[in-house]
Amino acid sequence: MARGRSARVVVSVVALAVMFGLGWVVAKTGAGQAVPTESLTDLERQFTERMQDVVLVGNFTIEGRETRGGSPERYELSRVAKVDDAQWRFDVHMVYGSVDVTLPVVVPIVWAGDTPMVTITDFSIPTLGTFTARVFFYDDRYAGSWQHGQYGGLMYGAIEPMDAD
Repeated sequence: MARGRSARVVVSVVALAVMFGLGWVVAKTGAGQAVPTESLTDLERQFTERMQDVVLVGNFTIEGRETRGGSPERYELSRVAKVDDAQWRFDVHMVYGSVDVTLPVVVPIVWAGDTPMVTITDFSIPTLGTFTARVFFYDDRYAGSWQHGQYGGLMYGAIEPMDAD
């Protein structure tokens, strides 16, 4: 009985610490403050509209491992919003290993002509770890490379409406 109560207390403390940490990250990154829509360029506005209520459904590979076509991946995006000159917030639900989480992830985007590309280097995502990636979005597809510690590879797939599943 006491052991169960102790476990609940530990879980509660950890949950509070995680919520505090996420709150700090949101406040520090300005994750809740999208720039006014009227200040977006045509390409930026098209990107935000295209990336609302979509699912990135595809595959990832791990360099050095034989996985014929890669392993499945899925990222549910409820919204993508510009939060300052080069920072964009992706409101994303993802499952990574045993972690199933919904987070506002603020990342830099650069434009290669008409193509937006996430560019992160040694970027920390709460509860998931540190990543380096270059991922571009064009038409109904995404593709790129990723690194997480000693593991890295490619990722690619389709951008589909959330209700298409």
